[in-house]
Amino acid sequence: MNLFETLKDRCRPEWEAYTRHEFVEELGSGTLPLEVFRDYLIQDFHFLVQFARANALAAFKSRTLADITAAHQATGAILAETELHLRLTERWGIPRATLEAAAEKQATVAYTRYVLDCGMVGDLLDLHVALAPCTIGYAEIGAHLQPRLTERGSTEEPGTGERGRAGHPYGEWIAEYSGAEFTAASRAAIAQLDVLSGGGLTDRRLDELTEVFRTATRLEADFWQQALDSTVGR
Repeated sequence: MNLFETLKDRCRPEWEAYTRHEFVEELGSGTLPLEVFRDYLIQDFHFLVQFARANALAAFKSRTLADITAAHQATGAILAETELHLRLTERWGIPRATLEAAAEKQATVAYTRYVLDCGMVGDLLDLHVALAPCTIGYAEIGAHLQPRLTERGSTEEPGTGERGRAGHPYGEWIAEYSGAEFTAASRAAIAQLDVLSGGGLTDRRLDELTEVFRTATRLEADFWQQALDSTVGR
């Protein structure tokens, strides 16, 4: 197995809790409440800003031109992903000024700063392992949800009176993360892990990376839960 599959296999319960989270399943079925999706989009905007910083840090931590180029390409992909969120939030009635003024919530801060901390105190491999649940996991989630686009009937997109892609209220989000561009970026991230770990890892080093991956995966699940909890008490 490649390094990513090894880490995922070692953290199977955490990975399943993240990629099959209630938020993901409700988004896939189209039953996720609009308020929850809006809260997620606002926090994900801040999430992407911090991940752009993390990839800029990856360029700084790089020792080869190839690694610098990979970091540059990853940063560009995140900036392009941010454009999707700006389109979605505008469609859901959330102006950019509201996005930028919104405070980062606890789970957002916890995960993004954990990734940055891994990059600051560790090496480039530590940073990429911390990034992996996002850079690779979202593509897996997108592929898992993609069949749902053809399962839904002609439903209206909440809050717009318009049909979502293939009649699915969150079809544009699913199509983005199951699409060719994000899938290719995910495969590149998997390959990058193997390049950075070339020559093999000691048992101790693999255990260290497993804990980084496990923590980052758990924090991703907490990020989904934060959105679900956003309507509690309202």
